[in-house]
Amino acid sequence: MSLIIFGAHYFSCADENCVFDSVLVHLVRIMTFMCFASLIFTSSVIMNVIYGIMTGIGTIDRMKRQFAGTTYQDDNDAIPLKDIFGIGGYYTWPFPIDPVFDDYDFVMGFSTPQRLLREQSLFAGDDQSNIE
Repeated sequence: MSLIIFGAHYFSCADENCVFDSVLVHLVRIMTFMCFASLIFTSSVIMNVIYGIMTGIGTIDRMKRQFAGTTYQDDNDAIPLKDIFGIGGYYTWPFPIDPVFDDYDFVMGFSTPQRLLREQSLFAGDDQSNIE
């Protein structure tokens, strides 16, 4: 709303009675167009992410399905919010902290060799302690 009022104030200033410098008026007009373009782009990205969370399918996968003609095959579930924000409380979601996941490898879709070796050594240690 403030961007509209701000832009309208400077866009309506086109006669000799204008109290603003002409260079400043042109710069504000350019800035207003850039702000609107950024707002539209950001809104588009946010809606794309929300659609991906709700449908469980990303943009590239949607494009592959459209190319293959299988657009309407709905076999994906919505992505659980715990896979995005972790298992922490709701109050931690807006803060830039590292989330804690139930199954880190499942959420990330891969496992590092160091993590696999650490888990193997942990499981091997558990097996030996059970034998004794």
